[in-house]
Amino acid sequence: MMFKKILVANRGEIACRVFRTAKKMGIATVAVYSDADARSPHVLMADEAVRLGPAPAAESYLKAELILDAARITGADCIHPGYGFLSERESFARACAEAGIAFVGPPPNAIAAMGDKIESKKLAKAAGVNVVPGFLGEIADTDEAVKIASDIGYPVMMKASAGGGGKGMRLAWSEQDVREGFEATKREGLASFGDDRVFIEKFIESPRHIEIQVLGDQHGTIVYLNERECSVQRRHQKVVEEAPSPFVSPEMRRKMGEQAVALSRAVGYYSAGTVELIVSGADTSGEGFYFLEMNTRLQVEHPVTEEITGLDLVEQMIRVAAGEKLSFGQSDVRIDGWSIENRVYAEDPYRGFLPSIGRLVQYDPPAEVDAAEGRTRVDDGVLEGGEVSMFYDPMIAKLITWAPTREEAIDRQIAAIDEFVIDGPGNNLDFLSALMQHPRFRDGALTTGFIAEEYPDGFTGAPASPDLLKALAAVAAFAATAEADRARRIDGQLGKRLRPPSAWTVRIDGTDHQVDISTDGVVVDGDDLDLALEYTPGDHIVTAELGDEELTVRIARTRTGFRLTTRGASHVARTLPAHVAPYAQHLIEKIPPDLSKFLIAPMPGLLVRLDVKEGDAVQAGQPLAVVEAMKMENILRAEKAATVKSVEAKTGDSLAVDQVILELE
Repeated sequence: MMFKKILVANRGEIACRVFRTAKKMGIATVAVYSDADARSPHVLMADEAVRLGPAPAAESYLKAELILDAARITGADCIHPGYGFLSERESFARACAEAGIAFVGPPPNAIAAMGDKIESKKLAKAAGVNVVPGFLGEIADTDEAVKIASDIGYPVMMKASAGGGGKGMRLAWSEQDVREGFEATKREGLASFGDDRVFIEKFIESPRHIEIQVLGDQHGTIVYLNERECSVQRRHQKVVEEAPSPFVSPEMRRKMGEQAVALSRAVGYYSAGTVELIVSGADTSGEGFYFLEMNTRLQVEHPVTEEITGLDLVEQMIRVAAGEKLSFGQSDVRIDGWSIENRVYAEDPYRGFLPSIGRLVQYDPPAEVDAAEGRTRVDDGVLEGGEVSMFYDPMIAKLITWAPTREEAIDRQIAAIDEFVIDGPGNNLDFLSALMQHPRFRDGALTTGFIAEEYPDGFTGAPASPDLLKALAAVAAFAATAEADRARRIDGQLGKRLRPPSAWTVRIDGTDHQVDISTDGVVVDGDDLDLALEYTPGDHIVTAELGDEELTVRIARTRTGFRLTTRGASHVARTLPAHVAPYAQHLIEKIPPDLSKFLIAPMPGLLVRLDVKEGDAVQAGQPLAVVEAMKMENILRAEKAATVKSVEAKTGDSLAVDQVILELE
């Protein structure tokens, strides 16, 4: 029998996502929340809401007993855990069963079997699944680790058994690397996860991260819903996902899918789950794929699978939990077109991707589109005026596009990102657009090292073509004309009303462009430009028709012109009337202050440690302080040898971005 009321033991985007499907199915909804989320969209969206506790997850979303109490109070007959928090905790699934509340997910024994990286690899091997050559037993000491690594063949990866999120991993290219890193990996495992077991496996070169979505019911049917390519990662965190993969052939898909189903069957799996594989991009035979781990929950990137299969995975999970049979078989699973998802994060790509928090002063996602030629979908859990909190994951939204071909799906992403307005915390929209435009991404030549290899010195904005810069110069001149025209219309001015300038000198990215705006058209540097746009002073976005193309530009006033953001970069345009521009060369250049003598907080956060005091001599690279933000500790180091002149902050202080921590001399 179908459920009457569902409680989602989660927050933000995924809670909203589950509620949308539940409402469509006619199921009443219950939200739970911490003090930080009291006015969050997921709380407003639900029929009922129950407070759990203070903002830290350990005192709210991670407290199983509080969530079960909320289910009892509201009469919820099932709980969907979302992803993260308690979603892969066997004890929570068991507690739900003991309380007589259905857990919308797999059985507890399957969660337990797949939760231990060592045990899950043994199970996979027994089920006939390809596993990476490696040693899965307990390793006594460094000497034994060196022997094992030599037997497998370098390079090898040392991993903490209970690791996750990129923690407790070390790559070794030689015996010396093993000797230096084995004990450190053990210590990291113990400190982060309370488990110092380490396993060693072969490191796959040109690795691609490809995963198979599986779905099973409680009656023995298990199907695979094709694959997702998740190779574009930064520090082991996924950034871009797509389905299908540009690398996988139909034969390879079948082999991967059948092995994923065999593993699921071996642990008595039902509900939605994902078998993650590491795939050798250097192996074109289609045989070089190996089991990595199984995620016994709904994945963040599930929408791309939904877009190409036409299935609602949340609905399928609820129906399976209610005891229904799957209404389709393997032969009914289709691949229709191509879908891409970009994760929009609160982080500043221009400052080394440092986490960013704060109020969403403006939040205006692109319009959702559902048409035969393409679809645009935004899965989010935030509202304008809401806050990106330091207590939880920094993801703001997921931008999903679908189109008949991969190329068109990518182009839809670029257009949608240009329309996406976020003001307040730093965000990675420019970086995502740059990825979509990158020739290597468009060619599908992806590996997990893609971002590190293509942006070794960090991100400075997507490169702009000369034609794009000319078009932006024209947009800036057009906007400047409109602003000047409004200024001349203000009543009570002395003298006669002068017409706004039509000739402008626009300096953009260090180059001056001569722009003439007239009723006959737009001329840039002597060339006619086929450009049409409307701009009213105060507009945040302009859409220009540039020949046969559309160019969407986010526009903001500056003291001397405009900041124009489009196609993955922001460009500051200085606009001066052409008769005034020559005098600009006589302006005294303002030299920016030397900030190298200060240690500055790179992001808002908590100063958890100060390693130096006034008068201490420090060397380049020496740790000076540790700032905690977004659940991560960031070590701040000295850029050069110096002496600490003064300390301006103390341990325990909440720091604002760019706040001075100490001064060096």
